[in-house]
Amino acid sequence: MEQDRKLRSILATDCGSTTTKAILIELVDGVYRLVCRGEAPTTVEAPFEDVTMGARNAIHEIEELMGRTFQDENGIITPQRDNKVGADIYLSTSSAGGGLQMMVAGVVKQMSAESAERAALGAGAIVMDVIAINDDRLPYQKIQRIRQLRPDMILMSGGIDGGTITHVVELAELISAAEPRPRLGIGFNLPVIYAGNKDARKYIEDTLAEKTDLKMVDNLRPVLEREVLGPAREEIHNLFMEHVMAQAPGYNKLMSWTEVPIMPTPGAVGKMIQTVASQKQMTVVGVDIGGATTDVFSVFADTFNRTVSANLGMSYSICNVMLESGLDNIMRWMPFDIDAADLRNRIRNKMIRPTTIPQTMQELVIEQAIAREALRLAFEHHKSLAIGLRGVQVQRDIAEAFEQSGSGATLVDLMGLGMIVGSGGVLSHAPRRVQSALMMLDAFVPEGITELAVDSIFMMPQLGVLSSVNPEAAQEVFDRDCLIRLGTAIAPVGQGKEGDECVTVKVTTSSGKTHEHKALYGTMHLIPLGEDETAELVARPARGFDLGKGKGHEVQAKILGGVVGVIIDARGRHPLGLPTDKKKRIAKLVEWYKALDAYPMDILQKYLG
Repeated sequence: MEQDRKLRSILATDCGSTTTKAILIELVDGVYRLVCRGEAPTTVEAPFEDVTMGARNAIHEIEELMGRTFQDENGIITPQRDNKVGADIYLSTSSAGGGLQMMVAGVVKQMSAESAERAALGAGAIVMDVIAINDDRLPYQKIQRIRQLRPDMILMSGGIDGGTITHVVELAELISAAEPRPRLGIGFNLPVIYAGNKDARKYIEDTLAEKTDLKMVDNLRPVLEREVLGPAREEIHNLFMEHVMAQAPGYNKLMSWTEVPIMPTPGAVGKMIQTVASQKQMTVVGVDIGGATTDVFSVFADTFNRTVSANLGMSYSICNVMLESGLDNIMRWMPFDIDAADLRNRIRNKMIRPTTIPQTMQELVIEQAIAREALRLAFEHHKSLAIGLRGVQVQRDIAEAFEQSGSGATLVDLMGLGMIVGSGGVLSHAPRRVQSALMMLDAFVPEGITELAVDSIFMMPQLGVLSSVNPEAAQEVFDRDCLIRLGTAIAPVGQGKEGDECVTVKVTTSSGKTHEHKALYGTMHLIPLGEDETAELVARPARGFDLGKGKGHEVQAKILGGVVGVIIDARGRHPLGLPTDKKKRIAKLVEWYKALDAYPMDILQKYLG
């Protein structure tokens, strides 16, 4: 750590599929701060076919803004020579060239295959398909699928150490019969990682060693009760560097510039979420909603999970959101009437022209309604994968015996959730920050007391890779320059009738001001509390409502402010109190938007008819 403190300047890039973003972090008065950023189009495709050109262009923008030099003909100048030349360290992440695309294979779909999927997702991969002995496909269909998909690598698992080996050998024979080719690089063998029963290694080697680039790592499920994902994730990162990155144009050059391995962008974001959770000692959910995919990250019960909804996004995949959620679910978030065919056409237009942004208030409301559904569906998907180990016998007492918890139950505990961090264009660039807060509240439906924040300019990937070198620097920049605190949501859980008493909230700010609100069921309220302010909260839920200490029990806590403030969400939970009658629903939405000052009401009024 002593050596880390000496880093005066850190230069980092994130080579995305369309844009390469560069940031410069420096030690300012003993604290690490973001001092400059630049961006340029990514140059992995023709006519340039050299990823380093995009990186150089993004860094050149910083050079021009700062009047300094960071690169010469050999690459990045490290370490820093003086105030004008060089940086102490250069780091990079990448999702260019379609990121890391994997297939996973396991013996039992709900057990070893699920563990393999979690290992791949946690390493920053998009999982193209999950093959299992019991997945209801015939052997020839599985072979066809492996041939057709051409993944970057395959992760295989199955069997506990010392258990039966026939099924996992059968999997290896399927892969061998498919003779899979990698997506990038001609004349290379496809990397296959075997993380199953160690007794089967010799048979796996006999079957696959000649046809694939086979690597052996520790079993993902050495015993039923334990999951060991670390070694497999480590190997995925190594192979990502060796194979996928090495084949993409210009990556060898980029790799020679940095002494720290290049990380897949989602893997780096996940690393940052884990760092935040451990530093703050709280449970965290992070979401990154992009044009094609939505990634959800979470840390619950010290377990990190990541899921990719590769078909839910705001431009390329926007029609899938419409298909999966249904038009009615999108329209329920709109405070005006809209013709279904008109809405369908607007959504299709966005898919055809992915870079367009809303031009009118109506278009903005529509886009944010679609975002709610994309986030909700991605979170449902995340909850189904972020689960306890299946196949494990759980000892229960008589009270638990009647609950559906234990083996295979989701780890996502909304009442215990401490913080939600949103990123991606629709959340980071919402015209009013309160709109981002509302989208996250509507999609994730957090319970109890939850902090809300957004990533200001999507620097989490660079900070994630930095946290592997210097966690302190990453944390300081994350807190001061990356994270925009929106505020704190107070959401009692329970069902009531419209107008029933729900919760009484008393907030005493650090400057001594006191705000008291009696919130009725079905309402929302906003209490101003600035970004640097804290407050003492005393919340008394009505009988039948719970804020984490049991129904009707008072909760006291120290809460943080933000650019939005404190939101009292008294809309009940499961389901959210949205009236089914169209007129009442529109009136309710307008009431909530007014209470939070979410949209300019004079403009919105035009669409209300």
